[in-house]
Parts: sequence; C-alpha cells; structure tokens
Amino acid sequence: MQLDDRDRRILTRLQEDSRISNADLADLVGMSPSALWRRVRALEDAGVIERYGAVVNPSEMGLGFEAIVHVHLTRHDPDRIVEFIRAVERSPEVQECYATTGQSDYHLRVLCADLAAYNQFLEGFLFRLPAVASAQTNVVLRTVKRNRPVSL
Repeated sequence: MQLDDRDRRILTRLQEDSRISNADLADLVGMSPSALWRRVRALEDAGVIERYGAVVNPSEMGLGFEAIVHVHLTRHDPDRIVEFIRAVERSPEVQECYATTGQSDYHLRVLCADLAAYNQFLEGFLFRLPAVASAQTNVVLRTVKRNRPVSL
C-alpha cells in the first residue's frame, strides 16, 4: 500500500492515542468522519495497522524483573525450531522473540516477578525445550526507550 501524507498523519496520531475518537481524528487530519473511517479501515485491511492496545507498566503489574535472553539452539532441525517457536509463543513470560543473525539464534525479552520467578522460567520452561542448547541472560537495569511510535 502506498502511503500519502494524510495516511502518515493518521498513523502518527493513532500511535500517539489509539483511543482518539473518529470525529476528533477526522478534524485533526482535515477529513470527513466517513472518509477517515474508510481510510483507517483500508490501513487495517492492508496490514499497516496491526492492532490497537494499551501500554501497561510491567512494574506496576508486579513484573519487576526484565531480561534479554540470548538463546542458542542445539541444531537447526526444522521440527525442533517449530516446537521452540510454538512454546515461546505460548509463554506468558516471553514478551518478544526475535530470530537473528550473529552468535545467538533467538533473543527473548522476558518479564517475571523477580529473580526466583525467572529461575523457574529457565529451569521449568526454557531449558526443558529440546531445541535449546544454552542461554545467556542480560538483566535489564533500566529501560531507556520502549514502545516508541514508528517514525513516518
């Protein structure tokens, strides 16, 4: 989908506040509410807008331990990789998972209540997956930047 300036203004405003009313957003971008609704629907249908949601503060939810986990696989057996990915997708502790180049095969962003809960995640979940050879943990000391809007 080719985006024009109006689409970029719509997307910028929705990233700032996805709860903005259709009428208010239409006023801000200079469109009628019905034309705006059709444009937003087209952006959704094209996959440009994936979803809407709230940004929740993990520490306020009792999730004060955050880590980046660098996972090394035993080997790149397609069946084991699929099993690993499905398990990671089901894990409530894993917030994000990236397959990458470099020394590690996957990088996980993990949230837990505390160090004991993280240890349980490792021993009770991650190290039980047949595809996992090893993992290295980097504990997040503080978050500098997160959940930033995509620059348009």
